[in-house]
Amino acid sequence: MTEHVDVLIVGAGPTGLTLGIDLARRGMDALVVEKADVLFPGSRGKGIQPRTMEVFDDLGVIDAILTQGGAYPVGAVWQDGRKVGEHQMFGPSETDPDTPYGTPWMVPQWRTQEILSARLTELGGTVAFGREVTGFTQDETGVSVGFASGTAVRARYVVAADGGRSVVRRTLGIGMTGETVDPNPMLVADVRITGLDRDNVHVFPPRGDDGFLAVFPLAGTEDFQVIAQFPEGTDVDLSPDGIRRTVACRTHLAPEDVTELRWASDFRPRAALADRFQQGRVFLAGDAAHVHSPAGGQGLNTSVQDAYNLGWKLCAVLRGEAPASLLDTYEEERRPNAADMLGLSTKVHRGEARRGEATRQLGIGYRESSLTEETRAAGEGLRAGDRAPNRTVAGVRLLDAFRGPHWTLLALGPEAPAVGDAVRVVQGPAAETYSTGLFLVRPDGYVGWAGDTEDGLAKYAERFNLGLPNGS
Repeated sequence: MTEHVDVLIVGAGPTGLTLGIDLARRGMDALVVEKADVLFPGSRGKGIQPRTMEVFDDLGVIDAILTQGGAYPVGAVWQDGRKVGEHQMFGPSETDPDTPYGTPWMVPQWRTQEILSARLTELGGTVAFGREVTGFTQDETGVSVGFASGTAVRARYVVAADGGRSVVRRTLGIGMTGETVDPNPMLVADVRITGLDRDNVHVFPPRGDDGFLAVFPLAGTEDFQVIAQFPEGTDVDLSPDGIRRTVACRTHLAPEDVTELRWASDFRPRAALADRFQQGRVFLAGDAAHVHSPAGGQGLNTSVQDAYNLGWKLCAVLRGEAPASLLDTYEEERRPNAADMLGLSTKVHRGEARRGEATRQLGIGYRESSLTEETRAAGEGLRAGDRAPNRTVAGVRLLDAFRGPHWTLLALGPEAPAVGDAVRVVQGPAAETYSTGLFLVRPDGYVGWAGDTEDGLAKYAERFNLGLPNGS
């Protein structure tokens, strides 16, 4: 017996859950499978960047993210049991009409996944736990996937969101090219601690042969996240007593001040990029496609962007609204961006760049994409391929207009041509940042086509069966 679905998503982390939500809201028959019996229990990827906040706004989870998270507090630098300075975690930023979510937001990864999982369930989607992929074969019409236990699945497409050690990627034989960012092993652990306030990130600089240690109060919880660096070659002790010793040796706290260990892991910071993001009907997304140092706060966020880019394209192809070649643009658009974010993460880790404008991911775009068409004369300002920023036009907040699986036509000055049901129209005067013109915004919030007049718009829209009259 074999179960048939449109899309099989392997891995129920932020990447897989985001893609599951995007497909579920579009009415696609998608199944998320996870080899573990529960969602990931740790806080590892805790920073939600502003661009990801906009994605979460679109997917209907922003209220829960805001309510159950919090802003990053100022870092307090400790020495000999005293606070001796402050450390700003991020460069300066401003919240303005273009960027309603201007600064990173702290949400432990386990909670982000709970929020995403609840939204997926609300939309009728499913996560099947205890489903470990053992192998698969693909042909011209689909992919047949086997599991260690449970029914085999036949899917029209498969998306590997199963992490840096991706079984799917290895089965495909796709290599990863990268480097060791730092030979020193790292510890990350979720603990309960007494004796530290929750108003600061507590930073303890290196002392002797020991590396730094930092303690983050995890917003919306009673937990702290401990991050510690160790000398090269150290076998990191992840036991409760081992973590208590690490904290006591590097801070003014006593071992017993660490009252509970909730989760712990160790890793060696590295940066690696998959040689390809697609092979046939199988796609790589998230950590299966790119592995980051956590220092820049880019890994989870880049992964969410992968899913957001791929979801609408899969739906358009599955519905027959676009040719299968549309899926080739996933790698075309996402792999260069992932490479840029890997480089940025590495620079932040090595102290060569600050967490600032670039790490917020608001400047990521697809100007060079084959899906991008700019018909205006060269100029400054917003161009096709750029993220469509928020503004209020004729009383309509653009992030509200973009929310949903549709395309959006912004007619700012010129009269909007007639469009089909797949396109929402916002008509109004020229808006700051956008200026005057017509802007066709993709379902993932990027300007696909821009022009001073509607000439060429219908031809572009035909690629996606958007129902614009041929005369436009």
